[in-house]
Amino acid sequence: MDEATVILTPARHDEGFWSVVMAPVEPAWSEPGDDDTFEMDGKVLDAARALAERISTRAQAYRTAGQPFDAALMAAPDLQLALLRSLYEAKLSVDRLAESAATAAGRGGASYTQLGAAWGGIKRQSARLKWPHAVVKRPADESIPLDYAGGSAVIHHDPGADAWWYAATAADRQEEESGAAYGTSAEAIARATEFLLTHARPARQDPA
Repeated sequence: MDEATVILTPARHDEGFWSVVMAPVEPAWSEPGDDDTFEMDGKVLDAARALAERISTRAQAYRTAGQPFDAALMAAPDLQLALLRSLYEAKLSVDRLAESAATAAGRGGASYTQLGAAWGGIKRQSARLKWPHAVVKRPADESIPLDYAGGSAVIHHDPGADAWWYAATAADRQEEESGAAYGTSAEAIARATEFLLTHARPARQDPA
C-alpha cells in the first residue's frame, strides 16, 4: 500500500461514518501469508471435527455408552468419512457466505472485476456467472433487494426527502426499519448489511 495513502478511521457514531466506510479503499486487502493460511486451515479443521464428532455413528455410540471420546478415535476410517462429510458441509457454508459477501459488495458498488479479483483472481465473466445477481444496474431511485447472512432487506428511495431507507428481516426473525436518513443507496445498504450480520444466527429454541 502506498505510504502516502491516508485511510480515515471514524468511530461508528462519528458524523460522516457511512460516507467514509462506503468509499472503497484500494487495495481492498493484502495477500494472506503462509501463517495466515495455516491458521485458517486449523480453524476450518476444528469446526469440521466438531461436526464430525456430532454426526459420527461411532461417536454417537460412545456417547450412548457414557464413554469419553478419545481423540485417537479420529484415526478410524469411519470417523474420517464423517470428517469428510463435515468438510463438504464446510464447503457449502463457504459458498453461501461467499455469495452473501459478493452480493453485499456488489450492491455497495463493487464491480464484477473486483469480485473476481477477490475470489482468487477469476475473470470478470466468471464472477458474473458465479454471482449473477450481485451487481445490478438500476435506475437511481429504484428499490434494491438484498439477501445477506440468512436474512433479507429492501433499500428504498424517499423522493420527498431525497434520501434512502431500508426495511430488513434478519435470520433470527428480528425486524428493523430505518428512517430516510442515508444520502446514498450504498450507505443504506451498508447499514442494512450490518443489521443482518448482527442478527445472523436464528434464535436458539429451548428444549421442550
